[in-house]
Amino acid sequence: MKHCDLTLPTPEQNLACDEVLLDVCEAGQLDGVLRFWEPAQYFVVLGYANHAGLEANLEFCRGAGIPVLRRCSGGGAVLQGPGCLNYSLVLPTSSSARLAGIAGTNEYILQRNQTALESLLEGPIQRQGHTDLTFQGRKFSGNSQRRRKNFVLFHGSFLLAADIGLVAKALPFPSHQPEYRRHRAHADFLMNLQVPFQRVKEALLEAWQVSEPLKELPLDLIAQLAEQKYSQSSWNFKF
Repeated sequence: MKHCDLTLPTPEQNLACDEVLLDVCEAGQLDGVLRFWEPAQYFVVLGYANHAGLEANLEFCRGAGIPVLRRCSGGGAVLQGPGCLNYSLVLPTSSSARLAGIAGTNEYILQRNQTALESLLEGPIQRQGHTDLTFQGRKFSGNSQRRRKNFVLFHGSFLLAADIGLVAKALPFPSHQPEYRRHRAHADFLMNLQVPFQRVKEALLEAWQVSEPLKELPLDLIAQLAEQKYSQSSWNFKF
């Protein structure tokens, strides 16, 4: 498995990059990859099956110039922007029997991420809901997955220094919530870890035993997918 630390110029390209990396691995051109990226602008990302009008405050987002986009994986809507560290992990499902199904994949990957990050904090991290990581009862990481026949894309965000106040303006209360949320507002439910970005990256690289950098990416395919799919209203507002 190889790694890259690459933030592309647009939100659409960053979303497309994850899907292209999954496809490249599925095509046998890569054995796996761990990518990091840090958004420079705010944008809402809907889960694959989310209804835009339910999961995003469209009027506010339009007025604030915040794009509303859709990713290829499931889960709920999130606000991306400065202070968020994203990771994208593409693994061969043959590398562990636990990767054969959705629930096993969630447990396998989050358990390893949990252990890696606990070394940076003065206290235990918990896995709650389906794919959340929490500290002292508050969520700092959400995750989701997209599966192909031989590889799985598992990606997520870490809130390290994000504008949580803006989350409450861009996202209404979600239509579905995990039991542990207990109807808490975004400001009472979410938290920033306040850990340096580089330390989180180093912890995950060590946890997944990745040392070799990915030197070439199919930037032409990423740009094409960003233009033909992730920039289109027919994709972003299909529900």
